[in-house]
Amino acid sequence: MPERITEHAPAEREFTVAQRSQGQLVLRRFLRHRLAVISLVVLLAVVLLAFVGGALWRYDVATLTGDYSQPPSWGHPFGTDAVGHDSFAQVMRGTQISIGIAVLVAVFSTLIGTIWGATAGYYRGALDTVMMRISDLILTLPLLAVAAVLGHNVGGSWWLIALVIAGLYWAYVSRVARGVVLSLREKEFIEAAKALGAGDARIIFRHLIPNALGSIIVNATVLVAIAILLETALSFLGVGVRPPDTSLGLLVSSAQTAVSTRPWLFYLPGLFIIVIALTINFIGDGLRDAFDPQQTKVRE
Repeated sequence: MPERITEHAPAEREFTVAQRSQGQLVLRRFLRHRLAVISLVVLLAVVLLAFVGGALWRYDVATLTGDYSQPPSWGHPFGTDAVGHDSFAQVMRGTQISIGIAVLVAVFSTLIGTIWGATAGYYRGALDTVMMRISDLILTLPLLAVAAVLGHNVGGSWWLIALVIAGLYWAYVSRVARGVVLSLREKEFIEAAKALGAGDARIIFRHLIPNALGSIIVNATVLVAIAILLETALSFLGVGVRPPDTSLGLLVSSAQTAVSTRPWLFYLPGLFIIVIALTINFIGDGLRDAFDPQQTKVRE
């Protein structure tokens, strides 16, 4: 009798599915944006050069080296000005101040604008109307002119300049925050929080604002670039940061008459302004793609 041949079915392959958190998905999408990643690396290099390199450099912003109007060299990588200041030390200090102003503007504008817009969007009605009309009033002001007047009256202190700029730009963030909150307040998880007895403050700060952070963070990066350029404009007009301190805008303003004779004094701080503004804009583009609302939490 012929032997009975039995075939055994191959063992079923087992697949493991790893669930990624929303933060992991955002990071993964951001890292795929090559220009944004390169911009982040360049920006971090500029920040390290300004804060670490400037602190370790043998000259500070007030040192008179005795070398007058020297072009870039090994001893003075960015040259010197007409009175003997080392331009590298000045550009590093100017970068520190400009970045400090931009970060303060982004933080305060985002904080105030987010709370203002989230509150208006959550309550709606008459309160929303009044709060948004105040925001609209701020948005209609000629920002550069108002900032110039206010900046002239605060004495040139860089952190006061930052507060002036933040006081004029929070309305942009409030508009974004309100729009996102208006779409979120009708979601099921907000209804569930209300059913469980959560108060208005808890719903706003624990549920609505955290879920609106994607759009808010993107706008915060845009504010950093805007603040850098506005501070540059104010310092260029002479109503921003004032001596003995300095900023990139003040350095450009001070060197505008020496473009043809000592171009390094004008173009090098200008180059730092361009690099910082461009890298922040590209980082904002990467964050916008990473926080794309069409991208939902999935299993990969």
